[in-house]
Amino acid sequence: MDPGFGFAITAAFIWGFYIYLLKRSFSGYPPAALTVLINTFALTWYLPVALTRTDFSSGLLAEFGLGELGIVTLTSVMTAAAFVLFLWAIAEGDVSYVTPINKIVPMFVLPLEILLLGQILTPLEVLGVVVATFAVYVANYDPGGLFRPFVKAARSRPAQFALLSAMCYAVSDLGKRIALQELAIPETLWVPLLLFGVTLVLLPSAIRNPPSITRADLPKFALAGGIVAAGEHVTTLAFAVLPASIASPIINTQAIIAVILGGVLLGERYFRIRLVAAVLAVVGVTLIAI
Repeated sequence: MDPGFGFAITAAFIWGFYIYLLKRSFSGYPPAALTVLINTFALTWYLPVALTRTDFSSGLLAEFGLGELGIVTLTSVMTAAAFVLFLWAIAEGDVSYVTPINKIVPMFVLPLEILLLGQILTPLEVLGVVVATFAVYVANYDPGGLFRPFVKAARSRPAQFALLSAMCYAVSDLGKRIALQELAIPETLWVPLLLFGVTLVLLPSAIRNPPSITRADLPKFALAGGIVAAGEHVTTLAFAVLPASIASPIINTQAIIAVILGGVLLGERYFRIRLVAAVLAVVGVTLIAI
């Protein structure tokens, strides 16, 4: 098995647990400030890795031009927007409802690759799009009419935030692939660049709306930062060797982990229906990637 698949699967488990942790322990914090604080801890955890495992003597920084800067900026902005939108979604809705909708990211990744990289859509990929779209229907299922789930999703702010977040994550995923493969930015340099870029984008909003934290809160922020550092590292390793349309659906199987944790540990409603939705979303995006 290609090592990239192992990295992607590991990332799915890490991010699935992280989603549960966000809902369980960080629901009361402003999204921008929360992201800045967690990323600051993540940078602190990851900095020794970046300094010791990146070869700065090869003229790497001298070759860092406008193309690299543009990709870092675009990916940072899209990642920041996607994460804040997702935090808004889970703040207003159940994790087991929002996550299956949010994790249909590859539905948007594939069209971007078709438009920008000339990839051809196969019949199997079309089937994947249909299945993943049906997952959104199931996640919104509510007895009372065939079209009621679509009406519910259209009127649901958590669902709207989740879909917008998925679109932003799609651009971010494509940016990661271009940065790590086409531009060959080293993985151990890319992680701190992305974390710092996202922090910089959200810093003004975080300053305007600072959180109220105590010394007792610091350990959980340190834990979350460690999880993010580990998650970004293995995610980066996956995107460095796999196409975005392959890495993205594997990593987004985190939906199943988050739904199970949300249903079992948080006691969220309609757990069985939303678990089916999560599975369908994963099946759909896997078909897209085959």
